[in-house]
Amino acid sequence: MKTVHVIDKDFGLYIPQEKIETSIQTVADQINRDMDGMNPLFLVVLNGAFMFASELFKRLTIPCEISFVKLTSYSGTESTNVVRELIGLDHSLDGRHVVVVEDIVDTGHTMRYTIKKLRDLKAADVRIATLFFKPDSFQYDYPIDYKGMDIGNEFIVGYGLDYDQQGRNLPDIYKIIE
Repeated sequence: MKTVHVIDKDFGLYIPQEKIETSIQTVADQINRDMDGMNPLFLVVLNGAFMFASELFKRLTIPCEISFVKLTSYSGTESTNVVRELIGLDHSLDGRHVVVVEDIVDTGHTMRYTIKKLRDLKAADVRIATLFFKPDSFQYDYPIDYKGMDIGNEFIVGYGLDYDQQGRNLPDIYKIIE
């Protein structure tokens, strides 16, 4: 098994880049079909979703716009359950179709916060596109409209996801070795 060492932890190969890219193509195909003619605004949640967003945008064929926000709810390998907004939205959302692009949805706290905020800003509709979804950790009932793949509750790094800001540059996904 291919392993990497990030800060003070070891991680084993979990999902190779090729499988990630196939999942991104599936998500792009669904969005292209569902949002044809809508000119959606894609709101990318930094830092983790930058690689997913980059690959997703290469595959979108519909007219669309992109903007970025920076939110955080993690410290180390654990969710704090408190969402902090570090960089805010700079577009009017009144009547816009918005797709929030996230690297991973686990408990759902960050997306719940984001959905409420976007609805308060009068978005016509809010959809969620995530590369990874942890159904066993998810604590809410709002829909995840576009999912690259479901995963277990393992802590993962790579492809934009980090452990204390390290490991984002790995082209594959690695899970923590306990």
